[in-house]
Formats: sequence, structure tokens, C-alpha cells
Amino acid sequence: MTTRPQPYDNPETVRKALTPFKVMAFVVGVGLLLLVLEMILKYGFQNDVLDWWAMPHGFLYMIYLACTANLGFAARWPLGKMVGVMLAGVVPLLSFWVERKVAHEVDGRLAA
Repeated sequence: MTTRPQPYDNPETVRKALTPFKVMAFVVGVGLLLLVLEMILKYGFQNDVLDWWAMPHGFLYMIYLACTANLGFAARWPLGKMVGVMLAGVVPLLSFWVERKVAHEVDGRLAA
């Protein structure tokens, strides 16, 4: 027997918080791949063409943290889950997988 997910107390707030989270998870995922490329170029090939990217990436990651916190508070996630989703933005490719998983979970609860 499967259990239906419980609906949110304020689904409109959750819906509004989901879109910026999805966008920023994608942007941070791509940005992290660029940061990895920057490290490979810098330390592997002594090429500083992407040397400027670290600071904008850090700024974008801070926006991702804010979007994740916004969604987490709106969806009433436990602190551990919120921190786990936030940390997904520091592992290359993981933010893409976590974004899909979170979006599927939140969309399922919104449909309930």
C-alpha cells in the first residue's frame, strides 16, 4: 500500500519558491562544471583564461543557498534535508540530480 503525500499548508508559496530553486540549481550546476574546467586549465595547463570565474560562481552559489532556504522553509523541510540540498551544490553534477529529485517530490505534494 502506498501512502499519498500530504499537501502543503500554503501550496502557492511553495510553488513560487520552486521555480527559482530549479533555475539556480541548474545555474550552479553549470557554474560548478565551469569551475572544475577552470581548475583543470589552471593547474593542468597553466592557462588562466577562466581565472575570473571563481568569484561569480561563489556569488551564484549564495543565491542558490537563499533559494534553497526559501523553498525549504516554504515546504517545511527539516534542517538536515535543507542542508543536504544546499550541499548538493558543491559536488559536480549532483545539483542536477538533486534538483530533479526535489522538483519531483515537491510537484507530487503540490498535486496532492
